[in-house]
Amino acid sequence: MAIESKAARIKLVLFDVDGVLTDGSVLIHADGTESKRFHIRDGIAMVWAQRAGLRVGLLSARTSATTVHRAKQLGLSVIRQGVVNKLDAYDEIVADLGFADAEVAYMGDDVVDLAVLARVGLSAAPSDAVREVRERVQWVASSAGGAGAARELIEVVLRAQGRWETLVASSASQVRVTPRMDAG
Repeated sequence: MAIESKAARIKLVLFDVDGVLTDGSVLIHADGTESKRFHIRDGIAMVWAQRAGLRVGLLSARTSATTVHRAKQLGLSVIRQGVVNKLDAYDEIVADLGFADAEVAYMGDDVVDLAVLARVGLSAAPSDAVREVRERVQWVASSAGGAGAARELIEVVLRAQGRWETLVASSASQVRVTPRMDAG
């Protein structure tokens, strides 16, 4: 089945965090807090996806206050972190939301993601995912983790569902040109 056909069925898009929404780096500060760097285009795409009617969520093996903060900024309500077994957490998510595997897309970057990637309707990875993941997923982004890979996946899904152009047109219609004071 073509990627477009798989993407057209998606109702839930899940992302691993470290290595997918970030470049995989975690800065640990002297006080024990941590920092991560998220790509702004990934974030806005998640907001757009939700406006278009998709559910968007995070599934991470690590627990991080930074992840919770970012999820709140984006209005994400599906957040599972600190999970020992990602497949068990995935099963809970789809059961809670009432989705079938074929209605879920997941983007992961490392071997801990393989079990979930094998189950979902559309499996994806950033371009810098480990080889074992890239070889097993149905779609690989041209961007690396933390550099727009999530945006690419969301765009694939929304285009396949005929929703992308509407979002672009809606955003373009909100742009206002303000004349420069020194013009003319």
